[in-house]
Order: sequence, then structure tokens, then C-alpha cells
Amino acid sequence: MLDALRLKGCVTMNSFTDTMIFVGGVFNLGFVIFHLMFWRLFRWREDLASLTLINRSVMQILNLCVTFVFLAMAYVSFFHRPELVQTSLGKTILVAFSLFWFLRMVEQVVFFGVKTKVSATFTLVFLVGGVVYLVPALQTRL
Repeated sequence: MLDALRLKGCVTMNSFTDTMIFVGGVFNLGFVIFHLMFWRLFRWREDLASLTLINRSVMQILNLCVTFVFLAMAYVSFFHRPELVQTSLGKTILVAFSLFWFLRMVEQVVFFGVKTKVSATFTLVFLVGGVVYLVPALQTRL
């Protein structure tokens, strides 16, 4: 069915859209690596030791789960770009990815503020993540 629609010119994927989604995959892969480094970067072995077992475990489990989400987002972005722009489910996924990053941007401001350069930089980075997926979602028409 998609092939028939593509032949009629109803569903297209331009190189800009393709590139934006690919960049989103690289973006998410960067966060996979970043989150896997949390134990070392934030000295979690020492810092989390002061928490109760349940809170220490929840922190690490949630970090691993969100790392998996980033990996899944990257995989979909690398290997399913045509489906993301050629189906309504794909468009929904693009919007969901975008909303994830916009929500993360809001959470950054709420929980960390933007008083330091690091926090302001992360706020901007999360904004970029939202835009990277929103632009292709808005450009696709089914």
C-alpha cells in the first residue's frame, strides 16, 4: 500500500527530513553513552551509598531504563526512517520523541534552573532534541 502511495506522490521523504531523523538517532546514541557513564561521572558508587537500598536501586534502574529508551529511539531513527514519515504511527512516534525531549527541557529548568552555564547548555541541548524530531513530524503529510 505504501508503495502505491509513494508512486502517486502522496507520501514522500526528502533528504532534509531523512537527515533530521538520522541526526536524532546520533543525538540519542550520545545520551546512551552519557547515561552509561553516570556511575563514573557522578561517583555513584560513593554518592548513592548514602541512600537507602530501595532509593539507590531505583536511581540505577531508572537510569538503565531511560538508557534503553534512548537506544530504542536511536534504533528506530537509524533503521526505520521511511516508516516514521510514511505512516501515521511513524508520525505519532516522531511527535512522542519530540515531546520527550521538550518535557526533559522543562524538567531541566524546574529541577536545575538555568543559573549555571552547564544547566543552560543542557536546556538548549534538550530543546534541540525536541526540534530535531518535531520538524520531520510537521513536514510529513499522510
